Amino acid sequence: MARIEFVALMAMMFATIAFSIDAMLPALPEIADELTPDDPQRAALIITSFVLGMGIGTFFTGPLSDAYGRRTVMFSGAALYIVSAAVAWASQSLELILAARLVQGLGASGPRIVSVAIMRDLFAGREMARILSIVMIIFTLFPAFAPALGLAIITLSGWRAIFAAFIVFSMISALWLAVRLPETLAEEDRRPLRLPLMFDAVGQMFAHPTVRISIMVQTLAMSMLFSLLMFVQPIYETVFGKADTFPYWFGGIAMASGLSSMLNAFLVVRFGMRRLVTFALGLQIACSLMMILSFGYSGPYAFAMFALWQFLLFFQAGLTVGNLNAIAMEPMGHIAGMAASVIGAVSTVGAAMLASPIGLLFDGTIRPLIVSVFIMAIAGFTLMLWMGKVERRAPAE
Repeated sequence: MARIEFVALMAMMFATIAFSIDAMLPALPEIADELTPDDPQRAALIITSFVLGMGIGTFFTGPLSDAYGRRTVMFSGAALYIVSAAVAWASQSLELILAARLVQGLGASGPRIVSVAIMRDLFAGREMARILSIVMIIFTLFPAFAPALGLAIITLSGWRAIFAAFIVFSMISALWLAVRLPETLAEEDRRPLRLPLMFDAVGQMFAHPTVRISIMVQTLAMSMLFSLLMFVQPIYETVFGKADTFPYWFGGIAMASGLSSMLNAFLVVRFGMRRLVTFALGLQIACSLMMILSFGYSGPYAFAMFALWQFLLFFQAGLTVGNLNAIAMEPMGHIAGMAASVIGAVSTVGAAMLASPIGLLFDGTIRPLIVSVFIMAIAGFTLMLWMGKVERRAPAE
């Protein structure tokens, strides 16, 4: 497979996550009206239940791919994703949809985690970070189209048809993988699925200080993004009165901010992953502080200020998530599947646990979101400075 096709395939695997989350955003008001009119805020659980399932699934997909090969786990995850999407499509209660979304997240963890392991099978270090950054361009650009695509599907066929679109998307990516990408993990490099080996691998990871810090910072970075996704639709509707144009604003901002991943692909080889992550978090601290100082302003530029802040939060994701993954994976090439699994599981479940209570703080203003992101950015920036000290001490030790 040529590199450009490989990157496109990996990007489509990653885009499964963005599509599964962002295409649902325009459907939340209709789902709330139909299935939970007395408590409309519960509709947002469709987002967090998927994220939670995805986080739980990542505990298993990496070790399974180390034992049975990357393709087997990819196809199994796709099958689980497709079946659960069909159940959600046919469901008549919010509770059953939430259960199906949880299982759908379990299935989606296959493409998400095994894609990283496949990239680590074939690349390492800054070259892996470069490839991952290019893949992340699609991950950050896809939200530009997903809400508008979701809105178009709702307009034509109703919100349930979004689940049918998930089925078609997963079938296409699985078929592409089956036809074009051979197994990347040789038989002799596979690790049997044994609990002692799994505990040993986890112990190796958490004994490494750089890996530990990277996972903590990635948890914070993802939590900022998930918090925005929980807040963004009600903010557009309630605070700024732009519910009808939300998919287009959201899409345009996501598309523009996707340039950060492209920029990262060029800069990471020169400056390194840690420096870029530290810079991005420092920029977020400054921008969020400016927003906090502007609280109370409701003039004609209020929406423009929030849109710029939203852009910068997406921009930060392009400079952090991929690089943090590469930092954590670099010392773990000999257990790439298990490492990808643990990194993804801990960061995703941790981010969902942080973002869920933050999402319940919505009070009709942008304050809870901005302040929460500000605090998490400070914590992440401090941890990256700590990582720098750890790395500088390492040669001496």
